[in-house]
Amino acid sequence: MRDNKKRRLAYIIYIVCLFIFFYLPIVVMMVFSFNSSKSLTSMSGVSLRWYSRLISDGSIMRAVYVSLTIALFATFASTVLGTITAIGLSKSRKIIRDVVLNINNIPILNPDIVTAISLMILFSSAMITKGYMTMLVSHIAFCTPFVITSVYPKVRQLDPSIADAAMDLGATPFEALIKVIIPMLRDGIYAGILLAFTMSFDDFVISYFVTGNGVENISITVYNMTKRTNPTINALSTIVILVIALLIIMSRVIPNHFKNAMKRILLVGLVVIVGFATFAGLKGRGRTLRVFNSGEYMDPQLIENFEEKYDCKIVYETFDSNESMYTKLMSGSEYDILIISDYMIERLIKEKELQPVNWDNITHKDDIDPANMGYVFDPTNKYSVPYFVGTVGILYDKNKVDPEDLNDGWELLRNPKYKGDIYMYDSERDSFMVALKALGYSMNTTDKQEIQEAYQWLIDQKENMDIVYAGDDVMDNMIAGNKAIAVVYSGDGAYIMAENEDLGFIEPEEGTNEWCDCMVMTKDCTDTDLAEAFMDYMLEYDVVYDNSIFVGYTTPVAQVREDMKQEEFKGINAYIPNFGAKNNEVFRYQDTETRAFYSDLWTKIKAY
Repeated sequence: MRDNKKRRLAYIIYIVCLFIFFYLPIVVMMVFSFNSSKSLTSMSGVSLRWYSRLISDGSIMRAVYVSLTIALFATFASTVLGTITAIGLSKSRKIIRDVVLNINNIPILNPDIVTAISLMILFSSAMITKGYMTMLVSHIAFCTPFVITSVYPKVRQLDPSIADAAMDLGATPFEALIKVIIPMLRDGIYAGILLAFTMSFDDFVISYFVTGNGVENISITVYNMTKRTNPTINALSTIVILVIALLIIMSRVIPNHFKNAMKRILLVGLVVIVGFATFAGLKGRGRTLRVFNSGEYMDPQLIENFEEKYDCKIVYETFDSNESMYTKLMSGSEYDILIISDYMIERLIKEKELQPVNWDNITHKDDIDPANMGYVFDPTNKYSVPYFVGTVGILYDKNKVDPEDLNDGWELLRNPKYKGDIYMYDSERDSFMVALKALGYSMNTTDKQEIQEAYQWLIDQKENMDIVYAGDDVMDNMIAGNKAIAVVYSGDGAYIMAENEDLGFIEPEEGTNEWCDCMVMTKDCTDTDLAEAFMDYMLEYDVVYDNSIFVGYTTPVAQVREDMKQEEFKGINAYIPNFGAKNNEVFRYQDTETRAFYSDLWTKIKAY
């Protein structure tokens, strides 16, 4: 008897631990959706500010709309196709059935990234403009095999003569299918519907590569939002979870005689959504400008203001890295303006993918700080208009780091006193920059011996210092004081210092990466007047000020920069780093061989 009680108790404890493991992260996220500050690790008060921002953020609401409509249409289409295919296979010859089922398993077993690249190449080769329809077709393509897998076992369980019996009793073949076969496959079809909807609504990888024309679903929008600390994600996720929980509860507690009414309500809702999907966007503007920018790198309100001012439509898309931008551009996606980094600008200039800017149309050109013009990647600014600028430096906790140790420069990152207390930036080029500068070499070196020395520097650091490679999560961790030292971009450093007054920022005398992100026009841009008007608009004082507050990075517009230094970032030296310092460099374009050599060594460092 006691043994049974012990087993039951152990089982209960196991279940409780399992539920805590699964749901505690969700509960924490939901709690922080009501945090009054941006911090993801420290509650500073209760507020609905992120829910308010979610509702007012048009880009997020559009993403919800896209995700929902795509999921519904893809579910309907894939369920019809999958069910018909499963029924057809049951009547096919064995050799045909086996071949089709094996082919059906390929997209299920295939990594999503392979499917995504394949579909992207297909649409580009066929000269199909990527957007809502390409995403929908792609979702139907990868959901249908899952429906077939769910329905086919139920078909195999049917009596082969049941359709014949129905027709002997007077049913037409169509009636036998709809009134006899389909109802008997109901459980398998429902499973296929749920699986297809979940796969579509949840998808990121395939959607990311096949979309265009400014169409983004929730997954893409959330992924881009994670490039900066944005608690709006918590609010959105909380709402999605609550809606799902509510639907599950309703499906269990609503009496059967009400379920038919609920089905009608859902059907009406679906018709409304279909109507919106059909007629959305009919009201358009005459001129269109396609802008491709990094995620969370522009205040969305500025785009709406520009559209009103110039009576045009901005198709705004975002990318997560310069390299993914390059992949989409080379795959055939067309854009008018790119907002990209220095070395990528140099590469696109070499490959003749850009067209010159007519600076006569840039009326605010004199407002740009001369120190942020004429970089080596575009010495005369023939192709580029500066957007944001900055450097890479060391952020440190004044209460933990000895001021004397700051004189060590980059070697501070290998000081044994701070073992286990350092964040390195999870970036191949910036990490090698740190090592190369510490060794006294150029961060753009192509000398394999120097690169090997930098590799060994990083290996020794990782082995002896117990460092952590971090991405944008370093911002919240440093605000919370989780470590003493971090390698950060100056703009991120300024934001972190504004949240935590115990932090300081230095740029080592050995030099650092001085970067400049710019607006450029692609060779495909036809409405150059509108493109240059947009570039000029992004240099207007009020626009620059609002954009700088939203992004938190340093603007090249001198007057705004000085005003921000006295107001939003008063006393924070990271906001205006040491531009033009003697040993500072800008990243240059790397040839294929050099890029591969660095990449191979970086893989070894991360795997060490």
